[in-house]
Amino acid sequence: MSKTLVLGLEGTAWNLSAAIVDEHDVIAETTATYKPLTGGIHPREAAQHHANHIKEVVGEALKKGGKDLSAVAFSQGPGLGPCLRTVATAARALALSMQIPLIGVNHCIAHIEVGRWKTPAKDPVTLYVSGANSQVLAYRAGYYRVFGETLDIGIGNAFDKFARSVGLAHPGGPKVEELAKQSERYVPLPYTVKGMDFSFSGLTTAAQEYVKKHPLPEICHSFQETAFAMLVEVTERAVAHTGKSEVLLAGGVGANARLREMLKIMCEDRAIEFYVPDKRFMGDNGAMIAYLGLLMYKAGYRTPVPDSRVNPNYRPDDVEVTWR
Repeated sequence: MSKTLVLGLEGTAWNLSAAIVDEHDVIAETTATYKPLTGGIHPREAAQHHANHIKEVVGEALKKGGKDLSAVAFSQGPGLGPCLRTVATAARALALSMQIPLIGVNHCIAHIEVGRWKTPAKDPVTLYVSGANSQVLAYRAGYYRVFGETLDIGIGNAFDKFARSVGLAHPGGPKVEELAKQSERYVPLPYTVKGMDFSFSGLTTAAQEYVKKHPLPEICHSFQETAFAMLVEVTERAVAHTGKSEVLLAGGVGANARLREMLKIMCEDRAIEFYVPDKRFMGDNGAMIAYLGLLMYKAGYRTPVPDSRVNPNYRPDDVEVTWR
């Protein structure tokens, strides 16, 4: 019986990645990362970067494992419009030229499914934290339901915005994390949890003001502690509400050691399991797109070319989960 091989293309923001997977492992993966000279991500510059590199990135992946592909999957959203459109165009061209199905996938759900693939997690509450997204999700009755989410900016963007304001280069999250380790003094900052949702804009603005009167490491430590406490609180409430016995951490900000530590403590206190995939599967990567594409392909899902337009605001709870 032949393997199911799916090519996945990821390019929602600054990472352009192509990967080929089967049911068991990543067969090939190639990545090219856009690095802005100043400030944060410039969507059109990032899209031009992707256009300039997509031939070589896809070519390398196909060279390593591109025989007898079953389908081409791509991030249909959410993400930056110009970047999404560039990668979607390439995915359509590949699918049409190879005469294989095209599968548009939800970027957020791909983070969850690669976590379930690469950890023992079966039915977790997922804390998904990245640059633009911060959500608490869990599977229920055929959909990934959003139990809580940011009301304004994602936690990654909050870190980046604060970092830029104090002269730290992009991406800001890792630099804030390193500086936070240099202080244990906590400065009270706005803690905004509204029901099951949270907000980071007030916290970010306050941190920008407080850093004028306090050492930078002190504010970085306080920023992290406050933001992560908000995320852990809502995750714990979702666990209590759903009765699930696992927590999965997904998304690029999940690489932060302090966030992992706080979630682990919460899970130990509740006697439930805590899972985090390898770092290579935390940030945006082609393997997660390919794997979700594989699940959807095997469940009979196909995206006709006329329906393959991108959706920068594509919500995970709009996707009917037919593969579980």
